Amino acid sequence: MSILPTSQPLKPVGGKRSSKRERILNVFLRQEGHLSADDLFDLIKQDDQHISRATVYRALQWMVEAGIAQKVDFGEGRSRFERTYRHPRHYHLICKNCNSSSEFLSSDIEMLIEEVSTSRNFDVSRSVVQVYGTCEKCSTGKSAPGDEGHTELLFARDALQIAIATERSGLEFYSRAARLAHDQRGRKVFQDLADEEKKHLATLEKSYEELLARDPHLEDRPRFLFFKGAASGLFATGADELVQGVDDQQALLIGIRCERGSHNFFKKYAEKFEDSEGKQIFADFAAEEKEHLELLLKEYRELVKRQSQPAKRVASRTRKA
Repeated sequence: MSILPTSQPLKPVGGKRSSKRERILNVFLRQEGHLSADDLFDLIKQDDQHISRATVYRALQWMVEAGIAQKVDFGEGRSRFERTYRHPRHYHLICKNCNSSSEFLSSDIEMLIEEVSTSRNFDVSRSVVQVYGTCEKCSTGKSAPGDEGHTELLFARDALQIAIATERSGLEFYSRAARLAHDQRGRKVFQDLADEEKKHLATLEKSYEELLARDPHLEDRPRFLFFKGAASGLFATGADELVQGVDDQQALLIGIRCERGSHNFFKKYAEKFEDSEGKQIFADFAAEEKEHLELLLKEYRELVKRQSQPAKRVASRTRKA
């Protein structure tokens, strides 16, 4: 799986576009962070001295209406704009002293919004969470690596970290299950899955190194994705259960539970995320987990069938006697 940048042109869906709008759009989509209308106008003026401020303002309004950009208010007396096209949904921490902002996404907040809206039959089209306070630099004077302008890379980095943690926990689970299994066929299934996890883990780690090469400070920047229970890998609990003493059927059931939970987790958020590298990482991982889940379900049914055959033969001999 490669997560290197593609050469796909930026062509968001929108209304009718003029050549000037197209120029403004292209400049805007190449920027990171949160621009004011004046910031964008100054950038456009560098290439086109004849463009008017009103034209830039109208273009920004059109981008908001087309869903290409969204307006954000950091309480500084003017609106700023950030692109939403191919940019992950997120929330903001905003410093009231220096007006700096930091972006993040939390599964806990997502689930709370979903729970509240569902209980009230409310159809959510957009959620905005802005937390105001004082940043580390303003409160302590300590300068820390910021995430301004790096949200997509942060998203991809954190998505890969979650995938890698899950793959490592899956490797540990299947390796333990292969050592503990008594059924020869089941042992081979576990070992094959362990080998596959090891191979995919190497691919993910290589992708992670490629991602870090795009930004030498990426690993030091603040976390963007906050997913409760995913940091240690979604198979960690299952791997611990194996050493407590389980039979082959129970081991398969634990694996099925872990694979189903992992598949649902990655699929759910892949569907929620906007088109981005992080979304693709989650979607690819969900597809892999689905294949593993189907394999384990098949093996479980086969194991139950094999184990029931001796009992049927004994019952048959008893009836004949």
